[in-house]
Amino acid sequence: MTASAALELAGLVKVFGSKTAVDHVDLVVPSGSFYGLVGPNGAGKTTSLLMAVGLLRPDGGHARVFGVDVWQEPLRAKGMIGLLPDGLAMPERLTGREFLTYWGLLRGLDQSTVAARAGELLAVLDLESAESTLIIDYSTGMRKKIGLAAALLHGPRLLVLDEPFEAVDPVSAATIRGILERFVAGGGSVVFSSHVMVLVEHLCSHVAIIAKGRVAAAGTLAEVAGPNGLEARFVEIAGGNTGAGDGLSWLAS
Repeated sequence: MTASAALELAGLVKVFGSKTAVDHVDLVVPSGSFYGLVGPNGAGKTTSLLMAVGLLRPDGGHARVFGVDVWQEPLRAKGMIGLLPDGLAMPERLTGREFLTYWGLLRGLDQSTVAARAGELLAVLDLESAESTLIIDYSTGMRKKIGLAAALLHGPRLLVLDEPFEAVDPVSAATIRGILERFVAGGGSVVFSSHVMVLVEHLCSHVAIIAKGRVAAAGTLAEVAGPNGLEARFVEIAGGNTGAGDGLSWLAS
């Protein structure tokens, strides 16, 4: 285990049929860091995160949270993790407060603690006016925010977020950014995946580029981005067709 690591992935492997989705991923997330995972669609980011938090069993390798093996001591490890997966399924016939109450009690918190923390989270995330609204009537931004509230409710040390800003309006995005920055400033650690390079450069102290199931580059933002910026480095590593002038001549007719 690397000293002071919030999350360590060592040799993670996942195979689906004939496809190796994650191919010996090694990654160290320093404690107190804001760590961004970027990569093209199908690169293995989400699969790696699901194995890291104990939702998908790896075919090889290890995942540790603050030195605790996620698969050997799942209850202890998961108690330190707050998770916001992409496309989180929610109990849509509950209100926002009911959902947080239900989630907090499942986490083992007493009722008075749940009530107090839920009230604070609803206020900070600007959801007070919607706390009695059924989740089925929530917008995408509201769903992201109530999902983040659930991830924070038990006081985790590590937040793992998969595309937390996808399809979120600018106001909700600013609120979420503020909460995450405050969490890190208070000593927490954040790992999140995103396709928005500008956002990653703005928020993150560290970044890893995952391509074809492997970590192609990892380190501080400055180390990975280099002199030309993160987007240029990403395109260089991920490849793909960047020839904007190739073909499609009919579009200019």
